[in-house]
Amino acid sequence: MENNLFDLTGQIALVTGASRGIGESIARTLAAYGAHVIVSSRKLDGCEAVAQSIREAGGKAEAMACHIGEMEQIAALFSHIRETHGRLDILINNAATNPYFGHVLDTDLGVFQKTVDVNIRGYFFMSVEAGKIMREQKSGKIVNVASVNGVIPGALQGIYSITKASVISMTKTFAKECAPLGIRVNALLPGGTDTKFASALTQNDAIRKKLLEHVPLNRIAEPSEMAGAVLYLVSDAASYTTGISMPVDGGYLIS
Repeated sequence: MENNLFDLTGQIALVTGASRGIGESIARTLAAYGAHVIVSSRKLDGCEAVAQSIREAGGKAEAMACHIGEMEQIAALFSHIRETHGRLDILINNAATNPYFGHVLDTDLGVFQKTVDVNIRGYFFMSVEAGKIMREQKSGKIVNVASVNGVIPGALQGIYSITKASVISMTKTFAKECAPLGIRVNALLPGGTDTKFASALTQNDAIRKKLLEHVPLNRIAEPSEMAGAVLYLVSDAASYTTGISMPVDGGYLIS
């Protein structure tokens, strides 16, 4: 077996929601293995801070703002990628929203629409635009960051869980239809992870204790612990892997 299965040198990678948390860790890892990383999220200053840090460490990175809930911003992002790089080898759909914590019957239309627009529509059209570029070059890798909540709905996280289940289904659909085009599509299913995004759960002692009762490894994950799985999925080590949803959850889904 070759020694450079994880080498991403020369590849262009786009990571959404990359200004912090899981997305930032993924961006740093892909850059460490040679990719030129486009660090993207809603706010440019946060993206630039991560990109600058990657460059200072000897990696290649640039910052691009994009709110994936806004179709015009998706179009502008991919126009930039085509004009500047002419290719895209890796897309990591990581940006997501979870604005509501409460009983599913009390979900209002605004919360519903916002969650669907980002977590489903955003992932879908980011994948479509990336897939069109990848189709032209006859190669590419897409990883959708879903959640264990897409398999077992999280308590009081109804619409979020529904959208993450949709991401799992979306992953299978794109994988099946895009495989003949040389495009592999997989999903990552993080368990409880210590991020600002999940802080309402992980920093609440009662909720944290209840969650850990179902995690055999008995701890919350660090964001960096998600990056290795993504590196595998976008590397040549996973050249025959497509359509899977990989849990990185401390054993939560088997407990």
